[in-house]
Amino acid sequence: MTKQDLIAAAAAAAGVTKKDAQAVLDGVIDTITSTLQKGDSVTITGFGTFRVSERAARSGVNPRNPEQKIQIPAMKLPAFKAGKSFKDAVR
Repeated sequence: MTKQDLIAAAAAAAGVTKKDAQAVLDGVIDTITSTLQKGDSVTITGFGTFRVSERAARSGVNPRNPEQKIQIPAMKLPAFKAGKSFKDAVR
């Protein structure tokens, strides 16, 4: 399912136009993104939690030259943990 498919399905379910559904979806995505950028988490009860996960710095191997060692920097990554209701619905 693409973003446009999701917008069409949400518009049909809510009885609103696709333009209105797209505005709401874009607003939700922007809000989640800005909240994660601040380092906070977003919990949607019954669905799941979006949070920031931190990956420590580590050393690795250059795939083009396996003899060369490289340093991979620490970074922050978005993570999602599904809620119980959502897990049960998918199972």
